[in-house]
Amino acid sequence: MTISFNPRQGLIIIPVEIFGASGSSVLRFALDTGASYTVISVGMLQAIGYDPSAAKTRIPITTGSGQESAPKIILDRIDALTQTRLSFPVLAHTVPSSVGIDGLLGLDFLRRQTLNIDFRAGKINLIKSAL
Repeated sequence: MTISFNPRQGLIIIPVEIFGASGSSVLRFALDTGASYTVISVGMLQAIGYDPSAAKTRIPITTGSGQESAPKIILDRIDALTQTRLSFPVLAHTVPSSVGIDGLLGLDFLRRQTLNIDFRAGKINLIKSAL
């Protein structure tokens, strides 16, 4: 299935549904092929029942403001680009509200897939590999 995006905007925005103990929520993520990990706003994780402060593992990350560490959370489920991942690890981090997104869909979600981005048509497609 192909998903449309506005090729004239600065970011490719993808609807992503995350699931937790308190339910699910559809969020706005930026597709970020420069991000090694998928990152979700701390507040959004808390809203569906995750507690980033209780995370046993922290992962070092580099941001625009330098080196930091982010709690690693295992999501029950995440749906994006017509694909589902179960027990999927993400990083909890503060996402400035001024950016207008709730997180970043990173390379960890895209690996072992075929990603097609057509900027002329404003279409994106992620095809699961047969591995």
